[in-house]
Amino acid sequence: MQVAGRQVLVCNCEKTMKLDAKALSKACGGGDLHIHNHLCRAELGNFSNAVKAGEPLLVCCTQEAPLFREVAEEAGAADIARFTNIRERAGWSDDAGDATAKMAALIAEAALDIAPAGSTSLTSDGVCLVYGQSSVAFEIARKLAGRLSVTLLLTETAGVIPPSIVDVPIFAGTIKAAAGHLGAFEIVVDGYAPAVPSSKRSLDFIMARDSASSNCSLIIDVSGNEPLFTHASRLDGYFHIDPASPLAIADALLEASDLVGEFEKPLYIDYNADICAHSRSAKTGCTRCLDACPVSAIKPDGDNVSIDPAICGGCGACASVCPTGASSYALPGREDLVRRLQTLLPAYAAAGGNIPWLLAHDERHGSEMISMMARFGRGLPANVIPFALNETTQAGHDLFATALALGAQGLMLLIDPARRDETDSLVSQVELTAAILQGMDYDGAADRVIIIDEQDPDAVENIVWSRPELKPMKSHAFIASADKRQVARTAAWLLNTDAPSPQDVIALPDGAPYGRISVNNEGCTMCLACVSACPMGAIRDNPDLPQIRFVEQDCVQCGLCRTTCPESVISLEPRFNLTNEAMSPAILNEEEPAHCTRCGKPFGTKSSIERIVSQLAGKHSMFQSEDAQQLIRMCDDCRIIHQSESVSEPFAVGHRPTVRTTDDDLAERDAAAGNGKDPGTK
Repeated sequence: MQVAGRQVLVCNCEKTMKLDAKALSKACGGGDLHIHNHLCRAELGNFSNAVKAGEPLLVCCTQEAPLFREVAEEAGAADIARFTNIRERAGWSDDAGDATAKMAALIAEAALDIAPAGSTSLTSDGVCLVYGQSSVAFEIARKLAGRLSVTLLLTETAGVIPPSIVDVPIFAGTIKAAAGHLGAFEIVVDGYAPAVPSSKRSLDFIMARDSASSNCSLIIDVSGNEPLFTHASRLDGYFHIDPASPLAIADALLEASDLVGEFEKPLYIDYNADICAHSRSAKTGCTRCLDACPVSAIKPDGDNVSIDPAICGGCGACASVCPTGASSYALPGREDLVRRLQTLLPAYAAAGGNIPWLLAHDERHGSEMISMMARFGRGLPANVIPFALNETTQAGHDLFATALALGAQGLMLLIDPARRDETDSLVSQVELTAAILQGMDYDGAADRVIIIDEQDPDAVENIVWSRPELKPMKSHAFIASADKRQVARTAAWLLNTDAPSPQDVIALPDGAPYGRISVNNEGCTMCLACVSACPMGAIRDNPDLPQIRFVEQDCVQCGLCRTTCPESVISLEPRFNLTNEAMSPAILNEEEPAHCTRCGKPFGTKSSIERIVSQLAGKHSMFQSEDAQQLIRMCDDCRIIHQSESVSEPFAVGHRPTVRTTDDDLAERDAAAGNGKDPGTK
């Protein structure tokens, strides 16, 4: 059996899964399918023969993937096989008998070709700082001294017995500031003092000083204090360890000892500065990514922001809340993520599955929970389809709406309880989705996207099996572009067509990335500062008429127009306009144009010109006469011409002399010749 050009190899794992070859083959689109019993051992030769045949393979087993890769490498075809897990995710379940459609969907998804993310290089020279209490820090420093260039910084020095051999430099001090990343940490130390070599009964330290700075590639922190970095678990090269945990210390020693050399780190975020709404003209607009980033990898950078890939931990919070898509997740990218949904859900439906729920999870905590449920509990229900993400927190309302529009009844988001403090952005996206669904009057709108943050597999299992009973969602086939706002709008429009109460406009909570602006026309002077400030081009002028026009679909509610407006006449209204009018320019304010009194050309607004006249006429020394006042009612060109012709003006030159050209001379010469005169005479 082949799926998307890959030969599919299926094993029932020593008959622990009841697989129907005909039913699974039919669900996958047809073809001969042989169910193996022991592909990784007794039938390993079948895999070897498939590798030698040279066709791309899809093996429905992840547990023995290392063995299969080894066999493929020995045959000179290291990248020929891809792997997917249908055992813990489908076959080991109380619902296994009804899981054929889910298996077919998982196989179809795994056969997709997904573009790999880019990467950045980090270099570590092995300079390691061990920081903490003497009793633990001494032992760690000594064990690492043979593999790394270690320096020991002690937080407490009372009663520290001098070592008989000083194999690592020893200092005392307290780190008051730290920054950087693997290979480039910077620290600032107070009370920094070197140990005295002649110390006898206990270590003595001399010449203590504050604000000493230093650099290192790795930091092992066993101080027992708060971490030096927020969300330290996401920062490569920094180990914040409980000094009372031997296992944690051993794990850190093992990992740190290998962190010497050059390493490739994924580029989790793609950033497009052209559509960033952070700032304009030193005025701040959108700060959603800055507020959401848990590791402070994002900094303001003029009108835009900068993302340090060396610090970025890949949580994806910035991508989930970014209203424009300027920050987008790259592991995988949005387009590939949508393609997976567009493959997974239709394949499930085509194979006879119904009422699908998605269980979005990461490959760390989530996969472990699914495995534990499959091994020791009921497993996953047949209609709950696992959907692996690099980080669950990367998901946003555009992904949720797309899944629902493709027929998912709802989504369960399985997150690691240890990272609950990173979920504010995810919660905001769930609430935004619920607000849109509630506006359309969908039943159980608040239950269509559920966050699960349990550590106990039994608790997760109970939630998964007791998910709410909701009215089915209809499935739509649609093409979703890579543009975040267009994806969300298309999905929301499709959901609205089937909604119990379709809406033209849905009110949204404050902070939502959709909405319109209102202008108090009585106070607006048509200065057009809002037009120049809008980063998305949602606010526009009219080159032919004094107008302020607005395209609602492009507005991200960043507030830059409101902040920039010198008259403070702009207000924001968060809402989702699902009509076509949202994509067309609407006039927010317009005025009668002022026409030049000399040439008739429109050059401004009549009210503005008359306001200036009323403020200057007879009150300013330059505008005492009626003639001078008329200058205000002229366009730029005519104003200069009028001044040059005026006798009373200091720069008056009278009437302009006629400009002669070569054509004039030639014309006169031709006329003279026609009269029989000598062209050289006058």
